Amino acid sequence: MTTALITGATAGIGAAFARRLAADGHNLVLVARDTERLRAQATELHDGHGIEAEVLTADLSTDAGIDAVAARLTDRVSPVDLLVNNAGFGNKGRYLDVSMADELTMLKVHCEAVLRLTSAAAGSMRERGRGGVVNVASVAAFLPRGTYGASKAWVVQFTQGAAKDLAGSGVRLMALCPGFVRTEFHERAGMGTGNIPGWMWLDADKLVAAALADLARGRTVSIPDPRYKTLMGLVKLTPRSLLGGVTSRAGRTYGPQ
Repeated sequence: MTTALITGATAGIGAAFARRLAADGHNLVLVARDTERLRAQATELHDGHGIEAEVLTADLSTDAGIDAVAARLTDRVSPVDLLVNNAGFGNKGRYLDVSMADELTMLKVHCEAVLRLTSAAAGSMRERGRGGVVNVASVAAFLPRGTYGASKAWVVQFTQGAAKDLAGSGVRLMALCPGFVRTEFHERAGMGTGNIPGWMWLDADKLVAAALADLARGRTVSIPDPRYKTLMGLVKLTPRSLLGGVTSRAGRTYGPQ
Protein backbone atom coordinates (compact mmCIF):
# COMPACT_ATOMS: atom_id res chain seq x y z
CA MET A 1 0.00 0.00 0.00
CA THR A 2 1.24 3.48 -0.83
CA THR A 3 1.26 6.38 1.62
CA ALA A 4 0.02 9.93 1.07
CA LEU A 5 0.83 12.90 3.31
CA ILE A 6 -1.70 15.73 3.35
CA THR A 7 -1.22 19.10 5.00
CA GLY A 8 -4.28 21.00 6.15
CA ALA A 9 -5.95 17.60 6.25
CA THR A 10 -8.81 18.17 8.69
CA ALA A 11 -11.07 20.40 6.58
CA GLY A 12 -12.05 21.40 3.07
CA ILE A 13 -9.95 20.24 0.14
CA GLY A 14 -7.46 18.50 2.43
CA ALA A 15 -10.19 16.44 4.07
CA ALA A 16 -11.61 15.60 0.63
CA PHE A 17 -8.19 14.33 -0.47
CA ALA A 18 -7.99 12.24 2.70
CA ARG A 19 -11.42 10.68 2.10
CA ARG A 20 -10.71 9.87 -1.53
CA LEU A 21 -7.22 8.49 -0.99
CA ALA A 22 -8.37 6.38 1.97
CA ALA A 23 -11.23 4.99 -0.12
CA ASP A 24 -8.68 4.11 -2.81
CA GLY A 25 -6.65 2.13 -0.26
CA HIS A 26 -3.79 4.54 0.49
CA ASN A 27 -2.32 4.82 3.96
CA LEU A 28 -2.26 8.40 5.19
CA VAL A 29 -0.18 10.87 7.17
CA LEU A 30 -2.57 13.61 8.27
CA VAL A 31 -1.02 16.98 9.09
CA ALA A 32 -2.73 19.94 10.77
CA ARG A 33 -2.54 22.03 13.94
CA ASP A 34 -5.49 20.52 15.86
CA THR A 35 -4.43 17.21 17.40
CA GLU A 36 -7.87 16.18 18.64
CA ARG A 37 -9.44 16.82 15.27
CA LEU A 38 -6.64 14.90 13.54
CA ARG A 39 -7.13 11.90 15.82
CA ALA A 40 -10.87 11.85 15.22
CA GLN A 41 -10.31 12.03 11.47
CA ALA A 42 -7.67 9.28 11.57
CA THR A 43 -9.98 6.99 13.53
CA GLU A 44 -12.86 7.58 11.14
CA LEU A 45 -10.76 6.87 8.05
CA HIS A 46 -9.13 3.80 9.60
CA ASP A 47 -12.45 2.32 10.69
CA GLY A 48 -14.19 3.18 7.43
CA HIS A 49 -11.55 2.03 4.97
CA GLY A 50 -9.15 -0.27 6.84
CA ILE A 51 -6.12 1.91 6.12
CA GLU A 52 -3.45 3.18 8.48
CA ALA A 53 -3.80 6.86 9.31
CA GLU A 54 -0.88 8.52 11.06
CA VAL A 55 -1.31 11.84 12.88
CA LEU A 56 1.32 14.58 12.72
CA THR A 57 0.52 17.82 14.53
CA ALA A 58 2.42 20.71 12.94
CA ASP A 59 2.03 24.45 12.46
CA LEU A 60 3.49 25.29 9.04
CA SER A 61 3.82 28.95 9.92
CA THR A 62 6.78 27.93 12.13
CA ASP A 63 10.19 26.47 11.32
CA ALA A 64 9.60 23.68 13.83
CA GLY A 65 6.39 22.67 12.12
CA ILE A 66 7.94 22.66 8.65
CA ASP A 67 10.97 20.73 9.95
CA ALA A 68 8.74 18.06 11.50
CA VAL A 69 6.85 17.44 8.27
CA ALA A 70 10.03 17.54 6.16
CA ALA A 71 11.57 14.91 8.44
CA ARG A 72 8.56 12.64 7.90
CA LEU A 73 8.79 13.11 4.13
CA THR A 74 12.42 11.98 4.12
CA ASP A 75 11.80 8.87 6.26
CA ARG A 76 13.25 5.99 4.24
CA VAL A 77 11.72 3.29 6.45
CA SER A 78 8.16 4.44 5.78
CA PRO A 79 8.32 6.48 2.58
CA VAL A 80 5.68 8.90 1.37
CA ASP A 81 4.52 8.32 -2.22
CA LEU A 82 2.21 11.32 -2.62
CA LEU A 83 2.44 14.75 -0.98
CA VAL A 84 -0.54 17.10 -1.01
CA ASN A 85 0.54 20.59 0.06
CA ASN A 86 -2.90 21.93 0.92
CA ALA A 87 -2.40 24.01 4.07
CA GLY A 88 -3.27 27.66 3.54
CA PHE A 89 -5.47 30.56 4.59
CA GLY A 90 -6.75 33.97 3.56
CA ASN A 91 -6.40 37.36 5.22
CA LYS A 92 -9.38 39.68 5.43
CA GLY A 93 -8.65 43.12 4.06
CA ARG A 94 -6.83 44.90 1.27
CA TYR A 95 -3.15 45.60 0.93
CA LEU A 96 -1.94 47.84 3.81
CA ASP A 97 -5.10 46.97 5.78
CA VAL A 98 -3.54 43.61 6.70
CA SER A 99 -0.67 43.63 9.19
CA MET A 100 2.82 42.90 7.91
CA ALA A 101 3.05 40.02 10.37
CA ASP A 102 -0.01 38.37 8.85
CA GLU A 103 1.28 38.94 5.31
CA LEU A 104 4.61 37.32 6.19
CA THR A 105 2.87 34.39 7.87
CA MET A 106 0.92 33.82 4.66
CA LEU A 107 4.14 33.76 2.63
CA LYS A 108 5.65 31.36 5.16
CA VAL A 109 2.78 28.88 4.75
CA HIS A 110 2.02 29.34 1.06
CA CYS A 111 5.57 29.68 -0.26
CA GLU A 112 8.34 28.67 2.15
CA ALA A 113 6.53 25.60 3.48
CA VAL A 114 5.57 24.52 -0.04
CA LEU A 115 9.16 24.94 -1.25
CA ARG A 116 10.71 23.08 1.65
CA LEU A 117 8.18 20.24 1.78
CA THR A 118 8.12 19.75 -1.97
CA SER A 119 11.92 19.61 -1.98
CA ALA A 120 12.01 17.10 0.88
CA ALA A 121 9.43 14.87 -0.78
CA ALA A 122 10.72 15.15 -4.34
CA GLY A 123 14.30 14.40 -3.32
CA SER A 124 13.28 11.14 -1.66
CA MET A 125 10.89 10.26 -4.49
CA ARG A 126 13.56 10.81 -7.14
CA GLU A 127 15.83 8.34 -5.35
CA ARG A 128 13.04 5.72 -5.61
CA GLY A 129 12.11 6.69 -9.15
CA ARG A 130 8.45 7.36 -8.40
CA GLY A 131 6.10 9.67 -6.52
CA GLY A 132 3.83 12.66 -6.85
CA VAL A 133 3.31 16.13 -5.38
CA VAL A 134 0.12 18.18 -5.58
CA ASN A 135 0.55 21.82 -4.56
CA VAL A 136 -2.82 23.46 -3.97
CA ALA A 137 -2.86 26.94 -5.49
CA SER A 138 -5.94 28.84 -6.70
CA VAL A 139 -7.39 30.54 -9.77
CA ALA A 140 -6.41 33.69 -7.86
CA ALA A 141 -2.90 32.87 -9.13
CA PHE A 142 -3.97 34.22 -12.54
CA LEU A 143 -5.45 37.47 -11.23
CA PRO A 144 -3.73 40.60 -9.83
CA ARG A 145 -5.22 40.36 -6.34
CA GLY A 146 -2.77 41.12 -3.53
CA THR A 147 -0.56 38.85 -1.46
CA TYR A 148 -2.87 35.85 -1.59
CA GLY A 149 -2.98 35.82 -5.38
CA ALA A 150 0.74 36.55 -5.60
CA SER A 151 1.60 33.67 -3.27
CA LYS A 152 -0.54 31.28 -5.29
CA ALA A 153 1.02 32.52 -8.52
CA TRP A 154 4.38 31.61 -7.00
CA VAL A 155 3.07 28.11 -6.23
CA VAL A 156 2.01 27.63 -9.86
CA GLN A 157 5.28 28.92 -11.33
CA PHE A 158 7.43 26.99 -8.87
CA THR A 159 5.54 23.76 -9.48
CA GLN A 160 5.72 24.05 -13.25
CA GLY A 161 9.43 24.79 -13.13
CA ALA A 162 10.17 21.94 -10.73
CA ALA A 163 8.08 19.55 -12.84
CA LYS A 164 10.14 20.46 -15.91
CA ASP A 165 13.41 19.91 -14.05
CA LEU A 166 12.24 16.51 -12.77
CA ALA A 167 10.85 15.30 -16.10
CA GLY A 168 11.81 11.69 -16.69
CA SER A 169 12.62 11.05 -13.02
CA GLY A 170 9.34 9.30 -12.23
CA VAL A 171 8.25 12.18 -9.96
CA ARG A 172 5.13 14.08 -11.01
CA LEU A 173 4.33 17.58 -9.77
CA MET A 174 1.08 19.44 -10.29
CA ALA A 175 -0.38 22.76 -9.17
CA LEU A 176 -4.09 22.50 -8.39
CA CYS A 177 -6.01 25.73 -9.05
CA PRO A 178 -9.59 25.60 -7.76
CA GLY A 179 -12.10 28.43 -7.61
CA PHE A 180 -14.60 28.93 -4.78
CA VAL A 181 -15.01 25.68 -2.83
CA ARG A 182 -17.47 25.06 0.01
CA THR A 183 -15.02 24.70 2.90
CA GLU A 184 -14.15 26.48 6.16
CA PHE A 185 -11.68 28.75 4.32
CA HIS A 186 -13.82 31.88 4.10
CA GLU A 187 -15.35 31.48 7.55
CA ARG A 188 -11.92 31.21 9.16
CA ALA A 189 -10.82 34.39 7.39
CA GLY A 190 -13.97 36.23 8.44
CA MET A 191 -15.05 36.65 4.82
CA GLY A 192 -18.70 36.86 3.79
CA THR A 193 -19.83 34.50 1.02
CA GLY A 194 -23.53 35.28 0.69
CA ASN A 195 -22.97 37.39 -2.41
CA ILE A 196 -21.05 34.73 -4.36
CA PRO A 197 -23.26 33.28 -7.15
CA GLY A 198 -24.22 29.64 -6.71
CA TRP A 199 -22.71 28.62 -10.05
CA MET A 200 -19.24 29.65 -8.85
CA TRP A 201 -19.14 27.12 -6.01
CA LEU A 202 -17.32 23.80 -6.46
CA ASP A 203 -17.77 20.54 -4.57
CA ALA A 204 -14.57 19.50 -2.79
CA ASP A 205 -14.96 15.76 -3.47
CA LYS A 206 -15.57 16.27 -7.20
CA LEU A 207 -12.65 18.69 -7.33
CA VAL A 208 -10.32 16.09 -5.80
CA ALA A 209 -11.47 13.40 -8.22
CA ALA A 210 -10.72 15.69 -11.16
CA ALA A 211 -7.37 16.70 -9.68
CA LEU A 212 -6.21 13.11 -9.21
CA ALA A 213 -7.26 12.31 -12.77
CA ASP A 214 -5.20 15.27 -14.03
CA LEU A 215 -2.20 14.12 -11.98
CA ALA A 216 -2.48 10.65 -13.52
CA ARG A 217 -2.52 12.27 -16.98
CA GLY A 218 0.75 14.04 -16.19
CA ARG A 219 -0.63 17.58 -16.18
CA THR A 220 1.41 20.18 -14.32
CA VAL A 221 -1.51 22.59 -13.79
CA SER A 222 -5.06 21.52 -13.02
CA ILE A 223 -8.09 23.81 -13.17
CA PRO A 224 -10.62 21.12 -12.29
CA ASP A 225 -13.89 22.49 -13.61
CA PRO A 226 -15.13 23.57 -17.07
CA ARG A 227 -16.60 26.79 -15.69
CA TYR A 228 -13.30 27.98 -14.31
CA LYS A 229 -11.37 26.73 -17.34
CA THR A 230 -13.57 29.03 -19.43
CA LEU A 231 -13.15 31.95 -17.05
CA MET A 232 -9.37 31.57 -16.96
CA GLY A 233 -9.33 31.35 -20.75
CA LEU A 234 -11.06 34.74 -20.87
CA VAL A 235 -8.59 36.11 -18.33
CA LYS A 236 -5.70 35.26 -20.67
CA LEU A 237 -7.33 37.34 -23.41
CA THR A 238 -8.00 40.36 -21.18
CA PRO A 239 -5.38 43.17 -21.06
CA ARG A 240 -3.65 43.27 -17.68
CA SER A 241 -4.50 46.96 -17.21
CA LEU A 242 -8.20 46.24 -17.63
CA LEU A 243 -7.99 43.04 -15.61
CA GLY A 244 -6.62 44.89 -12.60
CA GLY A 245 -9.70 47.14 -12.47
CA VAL A 246 -12.10 44.24 -13.00
CA THR A 247 -10.56 42.12 -10.25
CA SER A 248 -10.53 45.08 -7.88
CA ARG A 249 -14.28 45.54 -8.37
CA ALA A 250 -14.82 41.78 -8.13
CA GLY A 251 -12.88 41.79 -4.88
CA ARG A 252 -15.27 44.33 -3.46
CA THR A 253 -18.24 42.26 -4.67
CA TYR A 254 -17.08 38.74 -3.88
CA GLY A 255 -14.23 39.28 -1.44
CA PRO A 256 -13.99 39.91 2.31
CA GLN A 257 -17.03 41.48 3.93
